Amino acid sequence: MKIYEPFAKLLSPAILVAFLVACAEQSGVNDVSVDARFGGNQLEMPPDTINANPETNATRNAYFGDLHVHTNYSFDAFAFGTVASPYDAYRFARGEAIKHPAGFDVKLRAPLDFYAVTDHAMFLGAVKEAADTSTDFSKYTHVQALHDLNAPQNQNFESLPQRVTAFSTFLPDTLAKVADGSVDGELVNQIAKDAWADTIRAAEAFNDPGSFTTFVAYEFTSSTDDRGNLHRNVIFEAADRLPAMPFSRFHSQNPEGLWDWMDGLRNNGIEALAIPHNSNGSNGQMFKMVDWASNPVDDEWARKRIRNEPLVEVTQVKGTSETHPVLSPADEWADFEIMPYRVATTLASEPKGSYAREALLDGLSLAEKGITNAYQFGLVGATDTHVGASSLDESNFFSKVGLLDADGARRGSVPMSEGEVEIVRSAGRVNIQEIDGNEYATGAYETWSASGLTGVWAEENTREALYSALRRKEVFATSGPRIKIRLFAGYDYEESDGLADRYAKGVPMGAELHGADGRAPVLVASALRDPSSAALQRLQIVKGWVANGQTYEEVYDVACSDGAEVDSETNRCPDNGATVDLSDCSISEGVGSPNLDVSWQDPDYNPDHLAFYYARALENPTCRWSTWDAVKAGVQPRPDLKKTLQERAWTSPIWVMPQES
Repeated sequence: MKIYEPFAKLLSPAILVAFLVACAEQSGVNDVSVDARFGGNQLEMPPDTINANPETNATRNAYFGDLHVHTNYSFDAFAFGTVASPYDAYRFARGEAIKHPAGFDVKLRAPLDFYAVTDHAMFLGAVKEAADTSTDFSKYTHVQALHDLNAPQNQNFESLPQRVTAFSTFLPDTLAKVADGSVDGELVNQIAKDAWADTIRAAEAFNDPGSFTTFVAYEFTSSTDDRGNLHRNVIFEAADRLPAMPFSRFHSQNPEGLWDWMDGLRNNGIEALAIPHNSNGSNGQMFKMVDWASNPVDDEWARKRIRNEPLVEVTQVKGTSETHPVLSPADEWADFEIMPYRVATTLASEPKGSYAREALLDGLSLAEKGITNAYQFGLVGATDTHVGASSLDESNFFSKVGLLDADGARRGSVPMSEGEVEIVRSAGRVNIQEIDGNEYATGAYETWSASGLTGVWAEENTREALYSALRRKEVFATSGPRIKIRLFAGYDYEESDGLADRYAKGVPMGAELHGADGRAPVLVASALRDPSSAALQRLQIVKGWVANGQTYEEVYDVACSDGAEVDSETNRCPDNGATVDLSDCSISEGVGSPNLDVSWQDPDYNPDHLAFYYARALENPTCRWSTWDAVKAGVQPRPDLKKTLQERAWTSPIWVMPQES
């Protein structure tokens, strides 16, 4: 394995000084020209491979995994009690039980097919190093509150005030001390390089081509000055050549700097892609129609963005980012697991500019103007777990941030005891609110979600095949269940066509469909239930299009459970009568379908319109995790939280190009 060196020394006192200035005003590192280090090269994305060799499983398999996982190398995860290493995370993904910070075992109901540890590049490994009293870094006075933080005697609820205080002061204190020279910036640099090298070793140790795939990856963790989330996960295609340390917010607060760095790596034979996440918490900043300097998006910027960011994480523990009721008022299912806050705050997040469907529509507007569609992305899901283990099941939800939200009382789903209230109040992490005579923890935790997973349609379970599928966007997202969902589009499909014909005569999700000649395309959508979850209720097509500078959207039910027919007037399935017993979370038996399949043509198709279509499958209603918590605790569900939800899956879109005049 070769390590690529040019950025190994970017984490210097000078850069950190610039970072501190950038936090106060948008300057400093924002002006660093990463392009100059590579001669200003602007590279085209490598060609996609849409059609596979029939001898190598051209119809492809569905593989499920999580591309957003934090371990004890992340500064926040370690501070919140996580002891799981990257090695532990991969053992968990392969089906082994590992320890939650609160001491109980966590285990998947079935192993995953692929996994990526994505620890924060910013201060990678530093809090863990500070807690280890044998290290040089631990000798600095300002980190002494972290000493032995995750020793067994300190792995308890009572340690929350110390943890929150230590965590909240570590970052600004260390930044300031590196900047003024009282902390050795090269030492912090070396800690990050060592942690990164160990992350790579863990991925290599567990990668098992054909059986289980690991990706070398990390998180670029940045935000706007008003706390708008700009986080991305960077996934490397291979592990034979890699940067000596990952590009972080210390190198640039501006994601455009990340794209320049990735272009430079690609020019040196190192291929990677970035996946934005939690656009819902970006306060309108993730999908803007202007660049970092507030200039209108141009073709160069758009090409650079979509070249480096072909995917968006549409669902995870901190809520779902498909759409919002304010943006999609005619979509009855838009209000799904909405987290209304900016990440790591309880500040309201502006919906406009924060959700994927609106961004897909804005991308059509760019294309209509002759600008590259910067938002022609596929959809994936992940968990963003900070305990090394993906928390996917509503009935066994253990949330995200270790000791801080390890049980129902701490995450706000069941009332707190008097002793718990005092500890939480002294920690200052969440507020306490009296609801119907009971005291609940309130903040963002109760709006979080047991979500999600990435599904990939690939020829085999290897890095090469999975990464190729990610690049061509033949991927889908689920809110947790392993629903298999597909979408194809073509003009010459026949009822007898099999999967090979779907590929040969048309295109799969993630691709463009050309050659309309005025004909409406045939969309073939299918969904197969997760046998460990609820039956399917309906299969939908979500359409977006642009006409004369205006964007529009429509949701069509296209297949109904139990043999029911779609109402041609409303484009909706009838209610199938599925119910949930909130006393024990049991669900209706014999209602819903194991699979839904349909060939569908848009009744409102206009060949002059540029449009996208994606499929969405909904399960029958089931208990939300907060209701499960209440049932297990023997109390009534918290009255201001939704009691049930409909788990779902989303395909990546297919873009139908207008006929040429």
